[in-house]
Amino acid sequence: MTAKENLDKLGYKLPHVSTPGGSYVSVNIRGNVAYIAIQFPILNEEFKYQGRLGNELSTDDGYKAMELCALNVLAQVDKKIGFEKIVGLNHIDAYFQSGENWDDSPKVVNGASDLFVKILGEKGEHSRAIFGVDRLSRNFSVGLTATFTIKRE
Repeated sequence: MTAKENLDKLGYKLPHVSTPGGSYVSVNIRGNVAYIAIQFPILNEEFKYQGRLGNELSTDDGYKAMELCALNVLAQVDKKIGFEKIVGLNHIDAYFQSGENWDDSPKVVNGASDLFVKILGEKGEHSRAIFGVDRLSRNFSVGLTATFTIKRE
């Protein structure tokens, strides 16, 4: 099945592509590697999942927030690259802000990792790094960057 067929079969809809909040591009292609700028849990221009994991938001909320970030990554890929050009997802960097005693970041980041494999199959397998930060833009609980290998024409 293709990525679009998997999205439909699983009931996911890609969000509208958000525009960068600064002086950068959301997708930067160098050679056969596509770098996707940080994506936040934004659904069609509406900010979601703001606050700190373990304080205002649960681990389950964080999983859903990271899943939404991954959908935004896929929306950027769909619009600016095309799923048919994807060779594979290389690596993701996941960022989160949390309360002092919260420590479930791997479970939260699985929201993105699980989604990429469900939608892209083997092409969605990847390595990852997880970073706890003091603050994310607009008080988002999580953020996600990704790199893909793509076919060049």
